[in-house]
Amino acid sequence: MTPGLAFFYGGMVRVKSALNMLMMSFISLGVVSVLWVLYGFSLTFGSNYSASTDDGGIIGNLDFIGFQDTIALTPDGVSPESTGLLTFALFQLMFAIITPALMSGALADRVKFSSWAVFIALWVTVVYFPVAHWVWAADGWLFGEEVIDFAGGTAVHINAGAGALAAVLVIGKRKGFKKEPMRPHNLPMVLLGAALLWFGWFGFNAGSALSPTGTAAVMALNTQLATAAAMIGWLVYERIRHGAFTTLGAASGAVAGLVAITPSGAHVSPMSALLIGVVAGAVCAWAVSLKFKLGYDDSLDVVGVHLVGGLIGTLMVGFLASDKINTIAGGFEQFGKQALGAFSVLAYSFVVTFILATVIQRTIGFRSSEDEEVAGLDLAYHAETGYDFTQGGTGSVPVSSTPAPADLAAGEKKVDA
Repeated sequence: MTPGLAFFYGGMVRVKSALNMLMMSFISLGVVSVLWVLYGFSLTFGSNYSASTDDGGIIGNLDFIGFQDTIALTPDGVSPESTGLLTFALFQLMFAIITPALMSGALADRVKFSSWAVFIALWVTVVYFPVAHWVWAADGWLFGEEVIDFAGGTAVHINAGAGALAAVLVIGKRKGFKKEPMRPHNLPMVLLGAALLWFGWFGFNAGSALSPTGTAAVMALNTQLATAAAMIGWLVYERIRHGAFTTLGAASGAVAGLVAITPSGAHVSPMSALLIGVVAGAVCAWAVSLKFKLGYDDSLDVVGVHLVGGLIGTLMVGFLASDKINTIAGGFEQFGKQALGAFSVLAYSFVVTFILATVIQRTIGFRSSEDEEVAGLDLAYHAETGYDFTQGGTGSVPVSSTPAPADLAAGEKKVDA
């Protein structure tokens, strides 16, 4: 899913920063994997697997730092207990990886790559690991309140969306925001990324049952239904509001549905899944326009899709949860619990991320220079470009008509527009 997200975001940016956008997702695979083994899993789930407890449901312990003494051997190999622990740790690692990667779309085209890597390391440590513990650890305080979040509506999507909004407010707007067109450079890539996400989300959602049970089957079916309904809801809104059915709208609507069903799909009926999806598609389509009205530059609509979609799924399940599907019935009491979980995570993520981004900006610098932003981050930070327009041969511009490098650089703004 994280490489799928890279394609989804990578196609949405302008051509001069396409590789940088891909790398902002890929680097999360590296940074978070290392931290997860060193201490992340222990801080998130350590208290689930050891006699020692956490401090009031806020954070785990340090019993599994580096996974020392975790793998127990028997005469036949690794013990079943170790296998279960390691499998669960690997599965949960994938959630930890994709959550900061989701935030990258909000900051596209304007942050230093090295600072982004530092930000990921700090953010998962002080924001993601504690929040995931609240929601999913057996002694987490939101888990104890019976907040429904089967696969990450709060811990992943609201967490990332609120953090993205805070970081955007610190970093500021792209040069030319609301003045220059900043259209996606490769819509087929966007659709490819959305398709990979849609496919991968079955593992993300149904896999959270941790075994091939009826709950997994319900979650898988509802994932498909909500995603389909959300895509239609977004396209209908788009047709009424703007007069066209766009491929970008189809891809964004599908992702909005995936987000909204993530916390709720294992607790609702198929008809409720359709309702959650169509509401998410239409409301998220409206929400992405708020950045122009309110003046914050969320480059690739992370706030409108992930924060708003996560809130929709997390809150709607408060009323739509059925004890015929799972153990919790919806109602005003459950809705109150859902609101507590959603807005607690939102507030914590926003405040801590705002502080963290501010510290990075005032120390090592978070924002790229104006020259780097105008020229494109691919060359500035990666010494590469996503597309080579100077090569001759089949399907390329003939060498004799290829612009000189100086002419190409001068015309780059027109190409981006």
